[in-house]
Amino acid sequence: MGYFRSAIDAMTGYVPGEQPAPGTRVIKLNTNENPYPPSPQVAVALKNINLDQLRRYPEPSAREFRQAISEVFQIPADWVIVGNGSDDILNLLVRACAEGDNRKVVYPIPTYVLYKTLSAIQTADIVEIPYPQNFQLPIEALIAANGALTFVASPNSPSGHMVSLDDLRTLAQNVSGVVVIDEAYVDFAEFSALPLVQEFENVIVLRTLSKGYALAGLRVGFGIANPTLLAGLLKVKDSYNVDAIAITLGAAAIRDQNYKNARASQIKASRSKLSIDLKRLGFSVPESHGNFILATPNSHPAESLYLALKEQGILVRYFKQPGLEDKLRISIGTEEENKTLIEALASLIQNNP
Repeated sequence: MGYFRSAIDAMTGYVPGEQPAPGTRVIKLNTNENPYPPSPQVAVALKNINLDQLRRYPEPSAREFRQAISEVFQIPADWVIVGNGSDDILNLLVRACAEGDNRKVVYPIPTYVLYKTLSAIQTADIVEIPYPQNFQLPIEALIAANGALTFVASPNSPSGHMVSLDDLRTLAQNVSGVVVIDEAYVDFAEFSALPLVQEFENVIVLRTLSKGYALAGLRVGFGIANPTLLAGLLKVKDSYNVDAIAITLGAAAIRDQNYKNARASQIKASRSKLSIDLKRLGFSVPESHGNFILATPNSHPAESLYLALKEQGILVRYFKQPGLEDKLRISIGTEEENKTLIEALASLIQNNP
C-alpha cells in the first residue's frame, strides 16, 4: 500500500515557471511578473508594520483589505472574499463545488493549467473543451457540459485573448453551476466582467495583486460575488488564510490606483512595441490583453529558441503540449529587457538560418 490516494499517485503536479537561484543574473520573462516595483505606498505601509501585529492572529476575513476593495470598486465588503493569492480561491471553489462525475469541472483550453491540477486532486471529472483557432469562446459546448464549476480566464493565459461580456453573460444564464471568471490579467485589458456579479448569483470574478500591483511575492488575491455564493466558500476557507502583513500591504496597494494604472499603461505600451519588434523578426503575434505575448516563430522551432535564450540568461516560457509546442509565451519586461530579448532573438535567427 502506498502513502497516497490513487488520484495523487496518478496525477502530475502543477509545474511553476522556472525561478532562478538567488543572486543569479537573468532576464526573467517567463512567469508574467510585473517588471516594476509596487506602489511606494506599499513601502510606507511595510515600514510602519507594528511587530505586535505578528504576535496575534490576523483578522480572519482580512477586514482592512476588504474595506479597501469596497472603497475602490464601490462594492459592499461582504461581496469580497480574500485569499492567499487568487490560486487559494480557485482551490476553495474546487473543494466546495466539485465532486466525481456528478459535479464536473469544465473549462476551455489552452488555459491556466492549475484548473486541471486542483480538479485532479479533488477527483472531480474534468471536461476540457478546445478553443477554436480564433479563440472564440465555445459557448454551446460549455453550456452542454453544464459543470458544477466552469472556469473562464479573461484575459486568458497563454493566448492573451479576452472573452466578450455577451458571451460570458450567455454562459452564466445557461449553466446551473458556478461560473468563475478569472481576471488575473485584467489590469492590462480594456474592460472587466465585474458587472456580471450584480446580474448573476452564480458568477464569481477573481482578481490578484500579483500582476498589475507587482506583488507576486506577497500572495494576495480576492474574489467578488454575491454573498449567497461566498457563504459556501467561507465554510471551506482556512480561518487565517491571509497573513497580517499581506492584509496591510494589500490594502495600501489597492488604494493607490493611480500608480497601478500608470504602470499598467507603461506595460501596455511596451507590449505594443515588443509585438511590432517580434513581427519584424518573422514571428506571428496575435493581440494580447495581458502582460505577456504568445509568439510563434515562423522559421525556427520554438523549443530551440527557448533553450538558446536560456543559455544567454533570458528566460521565456515554453509549453510542451499540443497546440502550444510551436509557441513562446513572453512576459513584458522593462524597455531595456525587451530590447535585449529582441537583440538576442535577432542574433539567433540570423546566425542559424
